[in-house]
Amino acid sequence: MSEYLSSIKNENILFLDIETVSQYQTYTAMPHILRVLWDKKSKKFIDEQFNSPEKAYCKAGILAEFGKIICISAGYIITRKNKKELRVRSFYGNDEAQILTDFLQLFTKYFNTDNHYLCAHNGKEFDFPYIARRALINGIKLPQKFDTRGLKPWEVRHSDTLDLWRFGDYKNYTSLELLTAIFDIPSPKSDLDGSMVNEAYWKDNKNEEIMNYCQKDVVAIVQLYMKYKSEELFTDEQIKIV
Repeated sequence: MSEYLSSIKNENILFLDIETVSQYQTYTAMPHILRVLWDKKSKKFIDEQFNSPEKAYCKAGILAEFGKIICISAGYIITRKNKKELRVRSFYGNDEAQILTDFLQLFTKYFNTDNHYLCAHNGKEFDFPYIARRALINGIKLPQKFDTRGLKPWEVRHSDTLDLWRFGDYKNYTSLELLTAIFDIPSPKSDLDGSMVNEAYWKDNKNEEIMNYCQKDVVAIVQLYMKYKSEELFTDEQIKIV
Protein backbone atom coordinates (compact mmCIF):
# COMPACT_ATOMS: atom_id res chain seq x y z
CA MET A 1 0.00 0.00 0.00
CA SER A 2 1.34 3.45 -0.86
CA GLU A 3 2.23 5.91 1.85
CA TYR A 4 -0.43 8.25 0.47
CA LEU A 5 -3.26 5.71 0.86
CA SER A 6 -2.10 4.49 4.24
CA SER A 7 -1.98 8.06 5.56
CA ILE A 8 -5.73 8.58 5.06
CA LYS A 9 -8.19 6.95 7.43
CA ASN A 10 -11.10 5.36 5.61
CA GLU A 11 -13.50 7.04 8.02
CA ASN A 12 -12.17 10.44 6.95
CA ILE A 13 -13.27 10.07 3.33
CA LEU A 14 -16.58 11.15 1.82
CA PHE A 15 -17.11 9.13 -1.36
CA LEU A 16 -19.54 10.60 -3.87
CA ASP A 17 -21.04 10.44 -7.34
CA ILE A 18 -23.29 12.87 -9.15
CA GLU A 19 -25.81 12.58 -11.97
CA THR A 20 -26.37 15.55 -14.26
CA VAL A 21 -28.72 16.50 -17.08
CA SER A 22 -29.30 19.45 -19.37
CA GLN A 23 -30.82 22.50 -17.68
CA TYR A 24 -33.75 22.54 -20.10
CA GLN A 25 -35.67 19.64 -21.58
CA THR A 26 -35.02 20.69 -25.16
CA TYR A 27 -32.72 22.93 -27.15
CA THR A 28 -35.61 25.18 -28.13
CA ALA A 29 -36.64 25.64 -24.49
CA MET A 30 -33.40 27.48 -23.74
CA PRO A 31 -33.40 31.27 -23.60
CA HIS A 32 -32.12 32.77 -26.84
CA ILE A 33 -28.78 33.91 -25.44
CA LEU A 34 -28.04 30.41 -24.15
CA ARG A 35 -28.94 28.88 -27.51
CA VAL A 36 -26.45 31.20 -29.19
CA LEU A 37 -23.75 30.30 -26.69
CA TRP A 38 -24.58 26.58 -26.91
CA ASP A 39 -24.24 26.76 -30.69
CA LYS A 40 -20.66 27.92 -30.15
CA LYS A 41 -19.84 25.54 -27.33
CA SER A 42 -21.39 22.44 -28.87
CA LYS A 43 -19.03 22.33 -31.85
CA LYS A 44 -16.89 19.85 -29.91
CA PHE A 45 -19.88 17.45 -29.70
CA ILE A 46 -20.92 17.57 -33.34
CA ASP A 47 -20.45 14.23 -35.11
CA GLU A 48 -22.32 11.97 -37.51
CA GLN A 49 -24.92 11.04 -34.89
CA PHE A 50 -25.32 14.45 -33.27
CA ASN A 51 -24.87 16.57 -36.37
CA SER A 52 -26.40 19.82 -35.15
CA PRO A 53 -26.38 21.91 -31.95
CA GLU A 54 -29.99 20.88 -31.35
CA LYS A 55 -29.26 17.16 -31.58
CA ALA A 56 -26.09 17.56 -29.51
CA TYR A 57 -28.04 19.24 -26.70
CA CYS A 58 -28.62 15.84 -25.07
CA LYS A 59 -24.95 16.10 -24.00
CA ALA A 60 -25.33 19.48 -22.34
CA GLY A 61 -25.48 17.85 -18.90
CA ILE A 62 -21.73 17.24 -18.84
CA LEU A 63 -21.06 21.00 -18.82
CA ALA A 64 -21.85 22.89 -15.62
CA GLU A 65 -22.70 26.03 -17.61
CA PHE A 66 -25.47 24.23 -19.49
CA GLY A 67 -26.37 21.37 -17.15
CA LYS A 68 -27.64 20.81 -13.63
CA ILE A 69 -27.28 18.26 -10.85
CA ILE A 70 -30.25 15.98 -10.21
CA CYS A 71 -28.62 13.55 -7.77
CA ILE A 72 -25.68 13.43 -5.38
CA SER A 73 -25.03 10.13 -3.63
CA ALA A 74 -22.56 10.08 -0.76
CA GLY A 75 -20.93 7.15 0.99
CA TYR A 76 -19.00 7.12 4.24
CA ILE A 77 -17.43 4.43 6.39
CA ILE A 78 -17.95 4.04 10.12
CA THR A 79 -16.22 1.57 12.42
CA ARG A 80 -17.70 0.52 15.75
CA LYS A 81 -16.30 -2.22 17.94
CA ASN A 82 -13.96 -3.26 15.13
CA LYS A 83 -16.89 -3.71 12.74
CA LYS A 84 -17.02 -1.48 9.69
CA GLU A 85 -20.11 -0.34 7.85
CA LEU A 86 -20.66 1.61 4.64
CA ARG A 87 -23.51 4.08 4.78
CA VAL A 88 -24.92 5.61 1.62
CA ARG A 89 -27.21 8.61 1.45
CA SER A 90 -28.66 10.34 -1.61
CA PHE A 91 -29.97 13.79 -2.36
CA TYR A 92 -32.03 13.92 -5.53
CA GLY A 93 -35.02 15.47 -7.28
CA ASN A 94 -35.89 18.46 -9.42
CA ASP A 95 -34.67 21.26 -7.13
CA GLU A 96 -30.94 21.55 -7.72
CA ALA A 97 -30.46 24.27 -5.11
CA GLN A 98 -32.06 22.08 -2.44
CA ILE A 99 -29.98 19.06 -3.48
CA LEU A 100 -26.77 21.09 -3.18
CA THR A 101 -27.83 22.73 0.08
CA ASP A 102 -28.70 19.43 1.75
CA PHE A 103 -25.55 17.69 0.54
CA LEU A 104 -23.26 20.54 1.57
CA GLN A 105 -24.90 20.65 5.01
CA LEU A 106 -23.98 16.98 5.48
CA PHE A 107 -20.49 17.63 4.18
CA THR A 108 -19.91 20.72 6.33
CA LYS A 109 -21.16 19.04 9.50
CA TYR A 110 -19.08 15.86 9.26
CA PHE A 111 -16.35 16.10 6.61
CA ASN A 112 -15.04 19.67 6.47
CA THR A 113 -11.78 19.49 8.44
CA ASP A 114 -8.18 19.35 7.20
CA ASN A 115 -8.15 15.61 7.94
CA HIS A 116 -11.08 14.84 5.65
CA TYR A 117 -10.99 13.97 1.95
CA LEU A 118 -13.40 13.77 -0.95
CA CYS A 119 -13.21 10.79 -3.31
CA ALA A 120 -14.95 10.07 -6.62
CA HIS A 121 -14.15 8.41 -9.93
CA ASN A 122 -12.83 11.15 -12.22
CA GLY A 123 -13.92 13.50 -9.46
CA LYS A 124 -11.04 15.92 -9.95
CA GLU A 125 -12.11 16.63 -13.53
CA PHE A 126 -15.88 16.26 -13.17
CA ASP A 127 -17.75 15.79 -9.88
CA PHE A 128 -15.85 18.21 -7.63
CA PRO A 129 -15.64 21.19 -10.02
CA TYR A 130 -19.20 20.57 -11.23
CA ILE A 131 -20.56 20.77 -7.68
CA ALA A 132 -18.53 23.91 -7.03
CA ARG A 133 -19.70 25.65 -10.21
CA ARG A 134 -23.35 24.77 -9.76
CA ALA A 135 -23.24 25.87 -6.11
CA LEU A 136 -21.94 29.28 -7.15
CA ILE A 137 -24.54 29.56 -9.91
CA ASN A 138 -27.24 28.80 -7.34
CA GLY A 139 -25.87 31.40 -4.93
CA ILE A 140 -24.68 28.82 -2.39
CA LYS A 141 -21.52 29.51 -0.42
CA LEU A 142 -18.77 27.01 -1.10
CA PRO A 143 -17.13 25.12 1.76
CA GLN A 144 -13.39 25.64 1.58
CA LYS A 145 -12.66 22.04 0.56
CA PHE A 146 -14.59 22.60 -2.67
CA ASP A 147 -13.07 26.03 -3.32
CA THR A 148 -9.67 24.97 -4.63
CA ARG A 149 -8.95 28.17 -6.55
CA GLY A 150 -5.37 29.28 -5.94
CA LEU A 151 -4.46 26.30 -3.78
CA LYS A 152 -1.28 24.29 -4.28
CA PRO A 153 -1.83 20.63 -5.29
CA TRP A 154 -0.78 19.30 -1.88
CA GLU A 155 -3.28 21.59 -0.19
CA VAL A 156 -6.26 20.05 -2.02
CA ARG A 157 -7.91 17.21 -0.09
CA HIS A 158 -9.35 15.47 -3.12
CA SER A 159 -8.79 11.81 -3.94
CA ASP A 160 -9.83 10.12 -7.18
CA THR A 161 -10.07 6.41 -8.02
CA LEU A 162 -9.32 7.15 -11.68
CA ASP A 163 -6.30 9.28 -10.81
CA LEU A 164 -5.01 6.62 -8.40
CA TRP A 165 -5.23 4.00 -11.16
CA ARG A 166 -3.28 6.12 -13.64
CA PHE A 167 0.03 6.00 -11.75
CA GLY A 168 0.99 9.16 -13.62
CA ASP A 169 -0.23 7.91 -17.03
CA TYR A 170 -2.77 10.42 -18.34
CA LYS A 171 -3.14 9.14 -21.91
CA ASN A 172 -6.31 7.12 -21.36
CA TYR A 173 -9.57 7.17 -19.45
CA THR A 174 -10.49 3.96 -17.58
CA SER A 175 -14.16 3.57 -16.70
CA LEU A 176 -15.43 2.55 -13.30
CA GLU A 177 -17.23 -0.37 -14.95
CA LEU A 178 -13.98 -1.70 -16.43
CA LEU A 179 -12.09 -1.36 -13.15
CA THR A 180 -14.79 -3.18 -11.19
CA ALA A 181 -14.66 -5.97 -13.78
CA ILE A 182 -10.90 -6.50 -13.62
CA PHE A 183 -10.90 -6.35 -9.81
CA ASP A 184 -13.84 -8.78 -9.61
CA ILE A 185 -16.04 -6.28 -7.81
CA PRO A 186 -19.83 -6.65 -8.18
CA SER A 187 -20.72 -4.51 -11.16
CA PRO A 188 -22.55 -1.19 -10.66
CA LYS A 189 -24.17 -1.75 -14.05
CA SER A 190 -27.97 -1.45 -14.12
CA ASP A 191 -30.67 -0.79 -16.69
CA LEU A 192 -29.29 2.74 -16.90
CA ASP A 193 -25.95 4.07 -17.97
CA GLY A 194 -24.61 7.61 -18.07
CA SER A 195 -25.69 8.20 -21.67
CA MET A 196 -29.31 7.39 -20.78
CA VAL A 197 -29.74 9.61 -17.72
CA ASN A 198 -30.80 12.76 -19.58
CA GLU A 199 -33.66 11.00 -21.38
CA ALA A 200 -34.62 8.99 -18.29
CA TYR A 201 -35.00 12.24 -16.36
CA TRP A 202 -36.65 14.53 -18.90
CA LYS A 203 -38.82 12.06 -20.83
CA ASP A 204 -39.54 9.31 -18.34
CA ASN A 205 -39.25 11.06 -14.94
CA LYS A 206 -37.20 8.16 -13.54
CA ASN A 207 -35.80 9.97 -10.53
CA GLU A 208 -35.80 6.89 -8.31
CA GLU A 209 -34.03 4.76 -10.92
CA ILE A 210 -31.42 7.45 -11.46
CA MET A 211 -30.85 7.70 -7.72
CA ASN A 212 -30.40 3.93 -7.45
CA TYR A 213 -27.92 3.99 -10.33
CA CYS A 214 -25.98 6.80 -8.62
CA GLN A 215 -25.88 4.89 -5.31
CA LYS A 216 -24.54 1.77 -7.01
CA ASP A 217 -21.70 3.82 -8.46
CA VAL A 218 -20.80 5.16 -5.01
CA VAL A 219 -20.68 1.64 -3.59
CA ALA A 220 -18.50 0.56 -6.52
CA ILE A 221 -16.12 3.49 -5.91
CA VAL A 222 -15.76 2.53 -2.25
CA GLN A 223 -15.16 -1.13 -3.10
CA LEU A 224 -12.55 -0.15 -5.68
CA TYR A 225 -10.80 2.04 -3.12
CA MET A 226 -10.73 -0.93 -0.74
CA LYS A 227 -9.06 -2.99 -3.47
CA TYR A 228 -6.45 -0.26 -3.93
CA LYS A 229 -5.67 -0.57 -0.22
CA SER A 230 -5.72 -4.40 -0.30
CA GLU A 231 -8.54 -4.42 2.24
CA GLU A 232 -11.65 -6.58 2.37
CA LEU A 233 -14.69 -5.51 0.40
CA PHE A 234 -17.92 -4.60 2.12
CA THR A 235 -20.54 -7.34 2.17
CA ASP A 236 -24.17 -6.62 1.35
CA GLU A 237 -24.93 -6.82 5.08
CA GLN A 238 -22.37 -4.08 5.78
CA ILE A 239 -23.86 -1.63 3.27
CA LYS A 240 -26.66 0.51 4.68
CA ILE A 241 -28.82 2.94 2.75
CA VAL A 242 -29.73 5.79 5.11
